[in-house]
Amino acid sequence: EPLEELTEKEWYLYFKEKKLPVVIVINTFGEPDSEEAVQLFREASYHLTEQIRTFATELPIFVDAKTGEEMALVRQMPENFELPFITGDLVGEDDTVMLVMPQDAQAPKGRLILPQVQTIRELLDKKCIVISVTPDKMKKALIQELKPPKLIITDSQVFQEVYENKPEESMLTSFSVLFAAYKGDLPYYVEGAKAIDSLTADSRVLIAECCTHAPLTEDIGRVKIPNMLRKRFGAEMKVDIVSGTDFPNDLRDYDLIIQCGGCMFNRRYVMSRIERAKAQEIPMTNYGVTIAHLTGILDKITM
Repeated sequence: EPLEELTEKEWYLYFKEKKLPVVIVINTFGEPDSEEAVQLFREASYHLTEQIRTFATELPIFVDAKTGEEMALVRQMPENFELPFITGDLVGEDDTVMLVMPQDAQAPKGRLILPQVQTIRELLDKKCIVISVTPDKMKKALIQELKPPKLIITDSQVFQEVYENKPEESMLTSFSVLFAAYKGDLPYYVEGAKAIDSLTADSRVLIAECCTHAPLTEDIGRVKIPNMLRKRFGAEMKVDIVSGTDFPNDLRDYDLIIQCGGCMFNRRYVMSRIERAKAQEIPMTNYGVTIAHLTGILDKITM
């Protein structure tokens, strides 16, 4: 049957439209058991590959369902889809990195949140020198250091405070901004943040969380960002909040979407949200970029 009439082609084109990586797999069901079968298999494989070439850029992977041969190739994520480092090339071996992490009511008791843990582990793997402090101990820690840290990573909610107290030589970013690049499309988020200046009291904003945790009194997505927006544009501003996978298909009622860091989802899923917003021409940004923009320091942080 010609591939043009098969559902597989439709699925392939659908995934490519969504900018999702595709692996084309053909199951061979065991080795041919005769010379004639081998010849038929080679001819069928050739013609099938040529048909796939008419609509796909990827070549098919032929696997044996019985022996599992070539399955390792199927499990490999296509190159360059997942970014290798949260901190990119900002720091390397022997660089000092200071992490400023508020331990307020929003912080889980007895542990660190996932973006902090993942960032610390990556920095240790890079053989960086990692200093972890709360905002109230930042000045004291800096005084004790002989040399200013190369990079300071902080929680978005204390961006302004940390910026005002950081050494001039130190670069500054946040966990949310780092994850905006690691999980999503940072340039698109920065461009989307420009739409904040056009909001009014009549605007409607969507806050999109990935976590499904119980909201706390100081929750950054449910409380702090909505309060910052309403303080600037009016208490009547409509702010909707979704969590988990409850992301609307139709986004046209919104003037802006503010996405969380996405630490609980993979980049593929976050990018699908971004592509949906782009397709419907709705500006989209994220927590860290929003707070940096609202506090006037977006152009002063490292990305």
